Amino acid sequence: MDKLLLNNDDENENENCGDENNPQNESTDNGVVLLFNAKYNISVISVIGQIEGHYILPPQNKTTKYEHIIPALVSIEQNRDIEGLLIVLNTVGGDVEAGLAISELVAGMKKPTVSIVVGGGHSIGVPLAVSAMKSFIVPSATMTIHPVRMNGMLLGIPQTLSYFDRMQERIISFVVRNSKITADRFKELMMKKDELVMDVGSVVDGENAVNEGLIDSLGGLSDAIEALYSLIEIAKQEEENEHEEKAQEEKQGEG
Repeated sequence: MDKLLLNNDDENENENCGDENNPQNESTDNGVVLLFNAKYNISVISVIGQIEGHYILPPQNKTTKYEHIIPALVSIEQNRDIEGLLIVLNTVGGDVEAGLAISELVAGMKKPTVSIVVGGGHSIGVPLAVSAMKSFIVPSATMTIHPVRMNGMLLGIPQTLSYFDRMQERIISFVVRNSKITADRFKELMMKKDELVMDVGSVVDGENAVNEGLIDSLGGLSDAIEALYSLIEIAKQEEENEHEEKAQEEKQGEG
């Protein structure tokens, strides 16, 4: 069985996991878990803490490294044994381009994908949450929507402001394409005053995120897994239909 392995430190464990007659769940230090002893073989990716991009964050920070997640997504999309992907989000945000890159990869996957926001899906976590085919949020979770920000010294020149505007439009465009919220409403939430201390933006809880059209459904882990199973069943049925149509075309060609 072709399985995704991102950490090969424990050789004995990997040998046991590689036994096709006794498939085991696999987990790695990079937040990727493969579930083979279930109704369907799914992979779970957790995006937690701060999303680390081109710069290494201090060791005391809990981070999700995009150089780990990106190759994992590519492997999951190609692995025939993996039938779906569940993305669990509890992130404070982080590097905008890294988060957007991960979001674009998830949105471009043909394999069934479901996301669930637990705790928080803040900042660049918003595009990550909406990137899946179906998105969930637990009632107690929140999502912070605010304009693009950058740390460090900045040059107060028109080119810098133009860069921020273009980056912000990229995020807005992605969110609008992958959710039911309108661009005007998302901008309104992004630029809202008097809700965040020393900043502009909005904090929406689980119910409001669904009402705004940002997230598809309010629900917990079992709801997200059931939705993923339904998407997998639909994908399997569509694949069977394609095979039948192709077989009929071949028969007609031979006749």
